[in-house]
Amino acid sequence: MNATLAGWLQIIALVGALALTFRPLGDYMAHVLTSPRHWRAERLVYRVGGVHADAEQTWPGYLRGVLAFSVVSVLFLYGFLRLQSHLLLSLGMKPVSPALAFNTAASFVTNTNWQAYSGEAAMGHLVQMAGLAVQNFVSAAVGIAVVAALIRGFARKKTGQVGNFWQDLTRIVLRILLPISLVMAVVLVAAGTVENFHGFQSITTIAGQHQSVPGGPVASQEVIKELGTNGGGFYNANSAHPFENPNPFTNWLEIYLLLVIGFSLPRTFGKMVGDKRQGYAIVAVMALIWAASVGIVTANELHSVSSSAGHAAGGMMEGKEQRFGIWASALFAVSTTLTSCGAVNSFHDSYTPGGGGLTIFNMMLGEIAPGGTGSGLYGILILAIVAVFVAGLMVGRTPEYLGKKLRGREMKYASLYILTTPAIVLTGTGIAMALPGERAAMLNRGPHGFSEVLYAFTSAANNNGSAFAGLSANTVWYNTALGLAMILGRFLPMVFVLALAGSLAQQQPVPITAGTLPTHRPQFVGLLSAVILIVVGLTYLPALALGPLAEGLH
Repeated sequence: MNATLAGWLQIIALVGALALTFRPLGDYMAHVLTSPRHWRAERLVYRVGGVHADAEQTWPGYLRGVLAFSVVSVLFLYGFLRLQSHLLLSLGMKPVSPALAFNTAASFVTNTNWQAYSGEAAMGHLVQMAGLAVQNFVSAAVGIAVVAALIRGFARKKTGQVGNFWQDLTRIVLRILLPISLVMAVVLVAAGTVENFHGFQSITTIAGQHQSVPGGPVASQEVIKELGTNGGGFYNANSAHPFENPNPFTNWLEIYLLLVIGFSLPRTFGKMVGDKRQGYAIVAVMALIWAASVGIVTANELHSVSSSAGHAAGGMMEGKEQRFGIWASALFAVSTTLTSCGAVNSFHDSYTPGGGGLTIFNMMLGEIAPGGTGSGLYGILILAIVAVFVAGLMVGRTPEYLGKKLRGREMKYASLYILTTPAIVLTGTGIAMALPGERAAMLNRGPHGFSEVLYAFTSAANNNGSAFAGLSANTVWYNTALGLAMILGRFLPMVFVLALAGSLAQQQPVPITAGTLPTHRPQFVGLLSAVILIVVGLTYLPALALGPLAEGLH
């Protein structure tokens, strides 16, 4: 089978699998978030935590729960990393330095999973399992919980209550993430992914040399790394490592896992607001952006004109695994940068200017196609509000979305949400480029070196976690600056999302009239797509012009 046919078949199989999952998983998540019944295990968690699970919260109360849980998580994980050498299964690993421990704790708690360290050479098994993997579950659950609160804001009327954070967090982990992860971990182990408690094992290579090979509980962490759009790898090579991603089947499965919740949540949205057509419109926009990005990145990597050698070889294979080739590498790169995953099976620093530049642009769009677990959906819903507002301005009518009027207060929250991440990205990049010591961390000079720094802050502020590998980011300055970017990029937008949810929940829905903009038709899909590209994408055009665009023109 030739590479082109294999590439098309894996894309078709992926789209088919996501389409088959869309309805049952979306409906199940809606049931989990609306069911009045508690499982026995959940009651136990509530009792231990002193939580009144049936007590509804206003948006400030919900936000306090999110922030309190996240602060405690950062402190716990920071202490875990600093005390690593005193823990069981440490494998003789040293304590993590203060700056790197802060960066890593901020990274995993914010669902970013940026790694300024080599996993197998820095972290013991207990830290990987009880520290990092636990945050993979709960940080993903926090994102879904926040979007659940926003959906309730659309669905409810004349109330200030948007749900109970502790109930949402517990249910999402126990009913959604854990069951899927358990089943899929078994599938990965059966397909060849490593799962053991071995330390470093000495083996003899085919060349007769001796090499130390690290084992570990990899498959169990690999599943939630993708399913929760986390991205932090057990090994430094991430999903390019054969112990994490042994063959083309596991590669396809990992791409499916990192997309499945994000693409199913619009169905949950439609179900909870009582209009499934709204979910179809949102998922259509997500699918259009994803498909366009897959096509552009794949074409750039297959038909590079920036390297005659690469063109003669049939594509740019630098930085890509021979096991997967260009098609599977491009598919993974697009899917991981359009979600907040950050896992990689190839290295984006080696991509062509067009392909690498689009991976940056995917994150700059806010990672909304389908985006991170929860964060992708609330990001695109904010942009849908902006699209409705723009349409209302054009016809001189007060805009309404799902029966809720979009007044000045709602638009302020939406505008602040949209402006927050670009401000963090561009400020951080500008400061780094103004400091000679931080510029020295770039492997390359000129536009490509600038792209390395721009990619780092874009990845951190959007809670992605992937990187242009050329940047030496394990310094005190970068660990601190990127850690702050992750925290601000995660929690400031959540403030505006929850405030918007509370404002919408207090409204009395207005009746649909002949002047109401239909938000379930193809015209709205086109309008929303245009707003995403214009309002969000063009914000970064000057920065892109200095990096990947300048490199491509050169």
